[in-house]
Amino acid sequence: MNDTGQDGPYGEAATYERNGHIATITYNRPEAANTVNGTMRHDLNNAWNRFMGDDAAWVAIVTGAGDRTFCGGADLRDPEGSTGDFAGTFWEIPTVNSFESGLEVFKPTIAAVNGACVGYGLTAAVACDFVVASENATFSWPEVTIGIPTIVGAIRLPRKLAWSDAMELLLTGESISAQRALDIGLVWRITPHDRLLAEAHTLADRLCRAAPLAARATKEVAVRSRDMGWTEAVRFGETMRHVANATDDASEGRAAWREKRPPEWRGS
Repeated sequence: MNDTGQDGPYGEAATYERNGHIATITYNRPEAANTVNGTMRHDLNNAWNRFMGDDAAWVAIVTGAGDRTFCGGADLRDPEGSTGDFAGTFWEIPTVNSFESGLEVFKPTIAAVNGACVGYGLTAAVACDFVVASENATFSWPEVTIGIPTIVGAIRLPRKLAWSDAMELLLTGESISAQRALDIGLVWRITPHDRLLAEAHTLADRLCRAAPLAARATKEVAVRSRDMGWTEAVRFGETMRHVANATDDASEGRAAWREKRPPEWRGS
């Protein structure tokens, strides 16, 4: 695998850095519990768009700066962090405008949850393919306790967890431990706090062994086929297979198998 070097960081309230094929997006307001204000919203959206447009970035890890908080949710003192900076009447506002709200990212994603994972932070973690949590991590959607409904979380969570487990989080607003999150399937792995990023990078390295375009096609089929009938899903999947089989990486994979050597993926 060719190392493409280092890139970044970009932004201040949320940063984007790439080392080789692994990008790291960091909530970077530890002095404010990594809450999402207008500046962070702008930087977060730029970071995720940069990841999607960065051909050398194959996997993303999202984490929080500091030792206590992954993301403390919305900064209630700065509503632009919740609404964005676009204009228009409320029914015209494009709600799928961030990673949390459903921006389509078919590259593999890992949440490395290093502390409290609240509101927007939990919505982002649920959007990731893998959640690796510190033993100190906690998880909550407290919105209902301040009179605000949780929307995207309420759409996503029942698709991932048993109904009552999802409703416990959504309707009580209470915080649960990393162990409870593991027990209900919200978290994939728990690690010692000081090993969190190392474990996330070990997983990212494993994911980078796959041909990046084949991995993206596989994830897209997995995501889109959930809302399709069986025949439509298979036909869509076979179309994606046909497209992927025409790539340089598919040719390289077959050649490497014949020659009994590791493949050199190009992402093309």
